[in-house]
Amino acid sequence: MQEIDGCQPGRRGRASLTVGETDTAAHLSSGDVAVLASPRVLALAEQAAVAAVGAGLAANQTSVGAKAELEHTRSAFVGHTVTAQAVLIGVHGRRLAFRVTVTDDEGHEVATVRHERAVVARDRFAG
Repeated sequence: MQEIDGCQPGRRGRASLTVGETDTAAHLSSGDVAVLASPRVLALAEQAAVAAVGAGLAANQTSVGAKAELEHTRSAFVGHTVTAQAVLIGVHGRRLAFRVTVTDDEGHEVATVRHERAVVARDRFAG
């Protein structure tokens, strides 16, 4: 495995989502209300972390989600837009640590996520 020199702390990425019916807790069976589901928040946080990695890895490398801690603090309703902003805060061997903040279209914090991704050889996932 090559070093991950292209991934230095401070790299940033973002991902946005306009909440639809299929993003709700009721639809994903993680609750019974029509608000943004925690599993969908986590997926958005991972998208932002992947964007932060960007072209920082060698062509034969990729990253996979390895760990997440989610604190979902505010509801987001169908039709609202939420944005996840990820910051790479640490590189520990082949582990990349991120702090992700998710805000709504009024700037209110919806969730915070501590997320780790593992850098792996891409060919390990070839079918």
